[in-house]
Amino acid sequence: MAALAASLGNGQVISRTIESMARQPELSGQLRGTMLLGVGLIEAVPIIAIAISFLILFM
Repeated sequence: MAALAASLGNGQVISRTIESMARQPELSGQLRGTMLLGVGLIEAVPIIAIAISFLILFM
């Protein structure tokens, strides 16, 4: 479930960033940096979920 939610979140972030770059190409560098930060934070969610599930499973 966490991986599915993360993939949907990544799709939304990337889609909106590409749309914003098309509207304001002069901000593409700043938008790209913000997008990478957001994608990294979104990808942290399934990793944390896996760690928590292993803790629950093996305790």
